[in-house]
Amino acid sequence: MGSRGSRTWSAPAPTRTSPYGAAPMERSIAPRYGMPGQSAPRYGNAPMMGQSRHPFLTGFMGGMLGAGVFGLLSGHGFLGGVHGLFGFVGLLLQIFLAVIVIRWLFALFTRNRNGGTGSAGAFPVGAGNSNGRTAPSTLQIGAQDYQAFQTLLLNIQAAWSQQNIPALQGMATPEMVSYFNQQLGALASRGERNVVSDVRFLQGDLAEAWTENGYDYATVAIRYSLIDLTTDMTGRVVAGSSTEPVVVTELWTFVRPSSGGAWLLSAIQQAR
Repeated sequence: MGSRGSRTWSAPAPTRTSPYGAAPMERSIAPRYGMPGQSAPRYGNAPMMGQSRHPFLTGFMGGMLGAGVFGLLSGHGFLGGVHGLFGFVGLLLQIFLAVIVIRWLFALFTRNRNGGTGSAGAFPVGAGNSNGRTAPSTLQIGAQDYQAFQTLLLNIQAAWSQQNIPALQGMATPEMVSYFNQQLGALASRGERNVVSDVRFLQGDLAEAWTENGYDYATVAIRYSLIDLTTDMTGRVVAGSSTEPVVVTELWTFVRPSSGGAWLLSAIQQAR
């Protein structure tokens, strides 16, 4: 659950900690590009698939060639009704003239579309587009970042056990806090409580890190052990054990403003 920017619906890269990747995202507020009525963001001036031809130019060229072929077959080609060889020569002249006109019109449309100067590729892919998006770029993650991720792992687990929503709000995105709140509410509605303790970080490594739209993202694979116990209001154990730890491998995604600030948890995925 959660969001990973433009990579929400794509699989994180495999790592030593999670060699088989992560389970697909199930709950997210991020738009799912590729579904009916939605399309992927378009960066720079790169044309989308199937949009490289101008519809007017395509129709004009097809009409010219179609008229020439029809005239040749019917005996009324470009040379005004002359048959045989002259009809074929007429078709060739029509094609030659059509190519000249097409090149001229293409240059005219290109100049108009780019404000009268430059070419269609004046801006490199990833420089940005009209809606303010920027293409993702790689991000360097250092030792302090890894320490922050490990600290967030421990503190978020502690806040969950204490059902401390204000504390979670300082460590996770509003989307993730809403999911935590819903899960805690579901437990309370059943008269149950989940408590985790003795959380120990075992192993972790970076799956991917990038920057987009003014935010830094980092997805890390984390393996940790913990005591995971669910009881009812009388203290009776419903699930888990108070003595036997379980080992969990998950991929956690963190986000922060590129201008600076603390990392926040923005997504959790189970390892495959």
